[in-house]
Amino acid sequence: MLPELTKTDRALYEWQMWVPGMGEEGQRRLKAASVFISRVGGLGGLVALELAAAGVGRLILAHAGPLKLSDLNRQLLQTRAQVGRPRLESILRRLHELNPDCEVVGIPENASVANADALVARADIVVDAAPLFEERLALNAAAWRAGKPLVECAMHSLEASVTTFIPGRTGCLACYVPEPPPTWRRQFPVFGAVSGTAACLGAMEVIKLLTGIGTPLAGEMLCMDMADMRFRRIRLPKRPDCAVCGTVPH
Repeated sequence: MLPELTKTDRALYEWQMWVPGMGEEGQRRLKAASVFISRVGGLGGLVALELAAAGVGRLILAHAGPLKLSDLNRQLLQTRAQVGRPRLESILRRLHELNPDCEVVGIPENASVANADALVARADIVVDAAPLFEERLALNAAAWRAGKPLVECAMHSLEASVTTFIPGRTGCLACYVPEPPPTWRRQFPVFGAVSGTAACLGAMEVIKLLTGIGTPLAGEMLCMDMADMRFRRIRLPKRPDCAVCGTVPH
């Protein structure tokens, strides 16, 4: 059963409940939902911020390690006073300040093959904002095993992309990237405005999946080139021989 909206809920989310197809039913769905976000830096942190602002009831956030000064051009849930301290401290505090009614759970780990199944099991939808493909592919496989949608947000330099994988309806990340690219590194060129753009679009994908409004990017990738402001949608493969979601025995 969906939770009821309080008087505060109705006042906070009045304007978004005016969106066609949303209403109180959609807001109650957000309130009942739990979302797991892998890495809450310049990309995932903004996803978390938008979902907390929209009234999602529970956020599970995984990110290990201390904040570095070089993170601050894009990680908008952080402050200079947090440099050298665990990232999650500031993230949890600032999300609570924005929405004290949202339950926010911090896990000081990065996703891996060892913990991906346990992390995915804690939420209804998974958002992948990890910088490394080893993490992304581990989450992809875990989400597929659990039958849970996976929203993929990525960026590099002035380019960004967003897509949604839905088990039983689309292919998966491994259809598109079966193995980690050998030259991919954790450190790469980044503007906060680019990662923030991908983050807001990814948050909207989550909201659409939870409420049923609009049409998610299921099986399609929205690719963005911010240098020339060019946007295009491409169909992603659904490979029958995929090691994760394929139907051909291995």
